[in-house]
Amino acid sequence: MKIRVLATLFILAQCIASAQTKTPFSRMDVFELEWVADPQISPDGNQVVYVRRGMNIMTDRREGKLWIINTNGTGHEKLTTNDEGESSPAWSPDGTRIAYISNKGEGAEIYVYWMKSGHTARLTQLNRSPRGLVWSPDGRQIAFSMHVPGNELSLVKPPAKPDGAKWADAPRVTTRFKHEADGSGYMEPGYAHLFVIPAEGGTARQITRGDFQHRSSPVWSKDGKQLIFSGNRNEDWEYDFDNSELYSVNVVDGKFTTLTTRKGPDHSPTISPDGKTIAYLGFDDRTQTYQITRLYTMNLDGSGKKEIDTKLDRDINNPVWDSEGKGLYFQYDDKGNTKIGYVTTAGKASLITNNLGGDDPARPYGGGSFTLSNSGKFAFTHTTPEHPSELAILDKGSSKVNLITSLNSDLLDFRQLGKVEEIWWKASVGTYDVQGWIVKPPNFEAGKKYPLIVENHGGPVANYGDRFSPEMQLLAAGGYVVFYPNPRGSTSYGEKFGNELYHNYPGNDYDDVMDGVDAVIKKGFVDEQNLFVTGGSAGGIMSAWMIGKNNRFRAAAVVKPVMNWISKTLTADNYYGYANSRFPGQPWENMETYMKFSPISLVGNIQCPTLVMVGSEDLRTPLSEAKQLYHALKIRKIETALVEVPGSYHYIANRPSQLITKIDHILAWFDKYKK
Repeated sequence: MKIRVLATLFILAQCIASAQTKTPFSRMDVFELEWVADPQISPDGNQVVYVRRGMNIMTDRREGKLWIINTNGTGHEKLTTNDEGESSPAWSPDGTRIAYISNKGEGAEIYVYWMKSGHTARLTQLNRSPRGLVWSPDGRQIAFSMHVPGNELSLVKPPAKPDGAKWADAPRVTTRFKHEADGSGYMEPGYAHLFVIPAEGGTARQITRGDFQHRSSPVWSKDGKQLIFSGNRNEDWEYDFDNSELYSVNVVDGKFTTLTTRKGPDHSPTISPDGKTIAYLGFDDRTQTYQITRLYTMNLDGSGKKEIDTKLDRDINNPVWDSEGKGLYFQYDDKGNTKIGYVTTAGKASLITNNLGGDDPARPYGGGSFTLSNSGKFAFTHTTPEHPSELAILDKGSSKVNLITSLNSDLLDFRQLGKVEEIWWKASVGTYDVQGWIVKPPNFEAGKKYPLIVENHGGPVANYGDRFSPEMQLLAAGGYVVFYPNPRGSTSYGEKFGNELYHNYPGNDYDDVMDGVDAVIKKGFVDEQNLFVTGGSAGGIMSAWMIGKNNRFRAAAVVKPVMNWISKTLTADNYYGYANSRFPGQPWENMETYMKFSPISLVGNIQCPTLVMVGSEDLRTPLSEAKQLYHALKIRKIETALVEVPGSYHYIANRPSQLITKIDHILAWFDKYKK
């Protein structure tokens, strides 16, 4: 009997150990990931409603649903019984109701949920999707922005066709400066305007007028008579695309007041607790590639403008007044990590916490958000290299971060992730210290040499950091060491570092990446004969540039690149945004410079097998750019393949299956040429 008991216990222990054996993160795990987005803490600080984001394996779509949880971690439940897409939760000022947007039924509409009864009601019958819900201070109205359709130029009237005839569609005539957008395609004619609707339902009333765009989320004045918002109502606004001003509009008579007038963007207004001061973000535009976004205040009527100098040399985002009006909380990226900071109105800045999570878990970019209760309690998204963004709570005056969700523990507790390590190196050009990260393969063995993948980030005005990334984990799980650097031109290291690519892109960022490759090799666990490189968008540009500059890489995967700055500049959806800030003059004014920095100029040097990948609907780096590289390599008889992702815009991994196939193709190509 004793032997039987021992045998049973041994078998049971083996079963438990086997059940707890961790396996590497795999491609189908992508469908199981969930993450927290847009957390909104209640005014009393007792509850948080947030968007629970995830991947739907049946529809191959990302989706969001509203969940609510007490700030002590209890009472975690679905907010409504609706199972359709939900977003943009907003608490009423007294905390008794939550407004939100839902795609339940036909189109997006505004709904309200009553906390006491648990009842839900649809407030609107809109013909376009609303965005940016904001409650009035007395809780009686909700403001939002919505597209109002317009008309495009009609040049001819077609003849009448016979009954039942099937003719070709009429031509589409466009005269607008901005007429298409990556991610949505052709833009419907018309303008975004501000509306208000009674919080108990009724007719949505249009507040703004004119042929101008009013897309930003407004804020209410404390007396509920004005909406303050960012826009551009200047006469030449279409061509003055880098500029924006702050305005106030009377919600009764629609009268406008212009609050700012400088050359440069002004945005993100927030009203002080006493209702007398507006804090906002912006900068004086000096026509550079990168400029730091700064924090300012002014009186409600636009007078008394002054900067609050944080002395951080970092972009300021999401300013929020403290309850006493003595200063503002904000978020910023510093050395690849997103943080919450605080600054007094006198300019004394301090760090509140680290590790704000991104809104998108595909690659390790910054992002995330926080909100603040009346008592000073924070709710924010929190991420590390070990998990996507979870919901975190931070009490006023405390440094202890409490994670109150664990949406991925059922998956990631049983996965062996690649370990992420920070690395710094000295630039060979200039005096910069440059930062990057290494992801080791799961079950990494000391003393063994591994192939290396360099993964270049997009932007280039952006940054990677110590954040969870399924793409990096899948590459590492393929048996590779993954290196992702932040070369000069990246954000979170100051304005000078970020502006190094002004009239010089690609430039010495190439040297920074190659210096980083050498620094990783010196660690002793990389097989120098098996180096590979990839990256998308600006990362695709850098990847093409690197294989045109040297022959150290066995293979490359160039994803959604720009190969020719002349053709890119005049065909992309943001065709108007490169002259002078990126390169001096327009393409036809300075063709030599545009071509000098075009990777196509180096294509004659490329020797390594190159996979070229792009979305078929990409409007930011159009398909023609990728084809220039592919066709050039075919002419030169360099081993190459063109992968077109059907229906994909520039965000090539928007759908879960697209993320998976992107990584699958990269790994298959590299495995094919691994020595």
